[in-house]
Amino acid sequence: MAWKLTLYDYIHHRNLMDIDYTVEPLLPIVQDGGFLHRQTRLLARRMDTDRERRLTPVKSETRLVIDRVEELPGRTIVDVTLKRKASSRIRETEQEEMRIERERITFHEGLEGWSILRVEMLQSEQNFRLKSSYPGSLVEVEEPALAEGEVRAPSVPFLNPLIVPELQHAKRAAYNRRKAAEYADLWWDKGNPDYLTFEVDCTNYVSQCLFAGGAPMNYTNKRESGWWYKGRSGSRELWSFSWAVADSLPFFLLTSRSGTRGEEVSSAGELDLGDVISYDWDGSGRFQHSTIVTAKDPDGMPLVNAHTVSSKHRYWSYTDSYAWTDKTRYRFVKIADRL
Repeated sequence: MAWKLTLYDYIHHRNLMDIDYTVEPLLPIVQDGGFLHRQTRLLARRMDTDRERRLTPVKSETRLVIDRVEELPGRTIVDVTLKRKASSRIRETEQEEMRIERERITFHEGLEGWSILRVEMLQSEQNFRLKSSYPGSLVEVEEPALAEGEVRAPSVPFLNPLIVPELQHAKRAAYNRRKAAEYADLWWDKGNPDYLTFEVDCTNYVSQCLFAGGAPMNYTNKRESGWWYKGRSGSRELWSFSWAVADSLPFFLLTSRSGTRGEEVSSAGELDLGDVISYDWDGSGRFQHSTIVTAKDPDGMPLVNAHTVSSKHRYWSYTDSYAWTDKTRYRFVKIADRL
């Protein structure tokens, strides 16, 4: 499997590329012009952002996991998971960002050995798409097969004042921003088995973080209203659009008059731990990605966590995302301190 040597070279050069902001180390082994062009544009944006932040890259490391291999005559297709860690410094303060990316790499065997013919991203920071086939207010979910002897744990509704009558008259609780951020850091790289994990999971993950911080569900049993996740019922998962859809969450937070709610602010610097950022990549007015603030950099600017492309303590602007465009717009939502 001589292609593996080319794969290891690719990972090594990707690490160098993140330090030097150039694709030149990849040129001898990567033939995918589109990928190289996208990387060049992304690195230029990241360099501009880093300079604006006065950030100096220190080290980039990648742990490689090979998920699938398909060997064909003269060609091998490999799906990989890249668990990446970037260390940097702003003035005298060191910081660390972590990210998980999944790629499909096609290797070609030529007269001079193996090269990379194509690199495809297997995940992108895009919106959860609703399917017109969803029946009414419920969505059908195919249950994963159980191993022999395995028993599936039941899924039950989470307790909150709007579900449990005895709690409806409880005093308003403070939103615990620290707990929301701690939950986000705990589950940034995996799905909590108490919840369904969506193919595009960013907003489901952010909703879980808000709930962990004490944000009460607004349970209506109607998919188009409230903010709730009830659990599994047979082969069905019961949840509201606002719980799992990037364009619906900020709409709910900004229009809710009680319980979980938020206020739109004009800049990222006004946000604190546990606040939410929504991303409209194409300027269409529809938001397609959600993140939650989990830390601040030395200048007080937000660092965020997210799912789909799992990220921990990533700079809020996302100019280093393949989804980012010159038309990108943000919505900054500050969660109410009393819920």
